Amino acid sequence: MKAIHIKILAVCLISVVVSACSVTKHLPEGEVLYTGSKTVILNKSTTPVGVTALTEINAALDKTPSTKMLGGMLPIPFKMWMYNNFVKYKKGFGKWMFNRFAANPPVFISTVNPEVRVKVTTNLLRDYGYFNGKVAYETIVDKQDSLKAGIVYTVDMKNPYFIDTVYYQRFTPQTLRIMERGRRMSYISPGEQFNVVDLDEERTRISTLLRNRGYFYFRPDYMTYQADTTLIPGGHISLRLIPVPGLPAAAQRPYYLGDASVYLFGKNGEAPDDSMMYKNLNIHYYKKLQVRPNMLYRWLNYQQFVRNAQMRASNRTRLYSQYRQEQVQEKLSQLGIFSYMDIQYAPKDTTAVCDTLDITMQATFAKPLDAELELNVVTKSNDQTGPGASFGVTRNNVFGGGESWNVKLKGSYEWQTGGGEKSSLMNSWEMGISTSLTFPRVVFPRFSKREFDFPATTTFRLYIDQLNRARYYKLLSFGGNATYDFQPTRTSRHSITPFKLTFNVLQHQSEEFKKIAADNPALYVSLDNQFIPAMEYTYTYDNASVRRVKNPIWWQSTVTSAGNVTATIYRACGRPYNEEGKKLLGAPFSQFMKFNTEFRHLWNIDKNNKLASRVALGALFAYGNATIAPYSEQFYVGGANSIRAFTVRSIGPGGYHPKDSKYSYLDQTGTFRFEANVEYRFRIFKSIWGATFLDAGNVWLMRKDEARPDSQLRLKTFPKQIALGTGVGFRYDMDILVFRLDFGIPLHLPYDTERSGYYNVTGAFFKNLGIHFAIGYPF
Repeated sequence: MKAIHIKILAVCLISVVVSACSVTKHLPEGEVLYTGSKTVILNKSTTPVGVTALTEINAALDKTPSTKMLGGMLPIPFKMWMYNNFVKYKKGFGKWMFNRFAANPPVFISTVNPEVRVKVTTNLLRDYGYFNGKVAYETIVDKQDSLKAGIVYTVDMKNPYFIDTVYYQRFTPQTLRIMERGRRMSYISPGEQFNVVDLDEERTRISTLLRNRGYFYFRPDYMTYQADTTLIPGGHISLRLIPVPGLPAAAQRPYYLGDASVYLFGKNGEAPDDSMMYKNLNIHYYKKLQVRPNMLYRWLNYQQFVRNAQMRASNRTRLYSQYRQEQVQEKLSQLGIFSYMDIQYAPKDTTAVCDTLDITMQATFAKPLDAELELNVVTKSNDQTGPGASFGVTRNNVFGGGESWNVKLKGSYEWQTGGGEKSSLMNSWEMGISTSLTFPRVVFPRFSKREFDFPATTTFRLYIDQLNRARYYKLLSFGGNATYDFQPTRTSRHSITPFKLTFNVLQHQSEEFKKIAADNPALYVSLDNQFIPAMEYTYTYDNASVRRVKNPIWWQSTVTSAGNVTATIYRACGRPYNEEGKKLLGAPFSQFMKFNTEFRHLWNIDKNNKLASRVALGALFAYGNATIAPYSEQFYVGGANSIRAFTVRSIGPGGYHPKDSKYSYLDQTGTFRFEANVEYRFRIFKSIWGATFLDAGNVWLMRKDEARPDSQLRLKTFPKQIALGTGVGFRYDMDILVFRLDFGIPLHLPYDTERSGYYNVTGAFFKNLGIHFAIGYPF
């Protein structure tokens, strides 16, 4: 049977090769089959603008012929072979084969339109400053078959032109002053290479600048450029930006904001049937006003007021601003209480001298309740597996000011899958409930009445969790926090938690756990009853949304201070800082400083190839009232988003390796963390991507622990205690969701395996293979 398959394959290959000699036998009369093109670049420019120009030039001249397959990668005339052999069929299987695989129609020289492509390329050269560049083409007829021909394009770029001076002329004096003040942000400057893309962006920038100063009707196409290449010889251009002829008068003066009207429709689109006046805001609503009037007034009127008594008296206090308009729309959209919203600006009257715009807002309320159900299956490194679920309900616009109240229930069950006499069913579980109240503003004295230009929220949260670890212990954890989130720029985000209190209660300790705790006192102290009063600050930088950023970076750093304010209060009461065991409400409180930072970089090589990298560092130092940090605050590595050759909590700290792997997940944590990852991602087919990766890292202890030998961070042993793993993976990228499957294999274990050399892995390959299924990219 195998021999028959090989013969059939050979016959098919021979047929394809032979048919390559007769791919033109069914061409329409007068047509010449296009076999491909070649581009010759003369005086190739290496400037950044020149590289961009060459990319667009190659795209304009490229045309894949029908005499090749796989996007032109293989010189096999598969489509033409299908065309010649199945063009005669008008129905049935032959017609289906023709429609599915044939070059229909084949690519002819006439359809390539080389003359048009030459003109397009010539215009591209001029757009990027190559005014003396020339483009030509030549048709090369196949010597063996006159019905086949290719094209050779010749592009002579010559020297580019550079900008010498930029003038703003013929605008009104007030407009010129605004333009000159904003020149430092210009996209075109003397000395830069001429680039029509920059010129278009400069017109957009100036239009936005003027619209932010009240020029509501101004548009980018109301300006045009005049270029003079003779004023300064030697490849230099003098640019003049002038208004277009017949510029409307309305575009040449600023506009002020007048009265505002709000039309609030019902959840099903019911038209407003009642109204009220709040200050200068006319509110129309359906049945019942579901938003506090003062909040609507704040959201629509938080623009900066002009400090001029005469203008305030005439109600001309606010210039129109495009930036403010976008901020108002974004702020109202982020509230989540409207399913539809539109804001329009219109002149107060039809007179030619009118310079006031009235605001009209139309919005439809969304449904007040949102529900979310999440189901998953969790598999852990301690041979524990089981289902988990969470259900959350959110009530929007709780107090009529855009607030949201969320209640979330979660739970999971796990059972032992590792075998042995101690295996049992559903012997571990976790459940919890949390509630949070989020305000779309800063809730703080003297700041509560202020609306910021950027997103700012305040969240108050309470939670309680009950954890049962089979045969070991139960842990009750409850607490709460208040968090302020600010995003002053598109790339920067600040999160401040001035108050965070957690209380852990260790319950129902088994004899087996007591034995483990006796052998490892530090583990027991980290899990024992304790308060964790903390403050936290997180800074996040992410420039992925910034225009022109091809290779984005993401950086996040968090600093946590726990117990220091409490210790200071005790010190004021006469208790020294270095005294251990001081209690808060009958339980010791933790005291530590924690720093965690992570840096990510994505190099987009092209649309089909990417290189992602990550470096993470963390340090946790406990002191004062408690020299052992809480278990929940310690670091660990391994798993689908860490070192993928190892499962969660299966390595570390340092060179420590537990004698019994069943207990490994309990004591393989540390107070210092280092991780480094690099992953090459490549497109396989459309939304299916492949990846190959290299992961390294480990955790260590900042202090020596006799129960865990070789676990302390030391410079001498640091390199050999870094675990290393590699592997491959597959991703299905749906843009909004990514499904990921990774296969990791260790290359170096951080502990002694009694095997010499750097590759010290023992055991069978498949036993060491780590398989991870996850949603989302690891970094």
